[in-house]
Amino acid sequence: MNLIQYLWNASIRTRIFLRRRMPTNILLDKIRTRKGLKWGVPAMLLGGVYLFAAAMCITLIDRGWHPALYLLFFLLVWNGLKFFGIGPVSLYLLARARLRERRTPVFSG
Repeated sequence: MNLIQYLWNASIRTRIFLRRRMPTNILLDKIRTRKGLKWGVPAMLLGGVYLFAAAMCITLIDRGWHPALYLLFFLLVWNGLKFFGIGPVSLYLLARARLRERRTPVFSG
């Protein structure tokens, strides 16, 4: 096996681990289900909380705290953007699901 295959397999395993174990990814997966689509727009508020926390990290760094907080800053910004993005995506998926449900005939027997 060459280096590219090792890197490819490592990236796949990392993605699977992050998808199954990280709380934000678990929550976003639950929002993408049919029952959870209604929570997409309220989840955008959580994105605002993440971005506020990121701003607090920058403030702390400016006041002399350790620059390692930049790592936390990037994580908070990334999670905030994920939650801001799920709002419009969930609205689109909800509209598509409702159109599909409307087109499907209901048989009562």
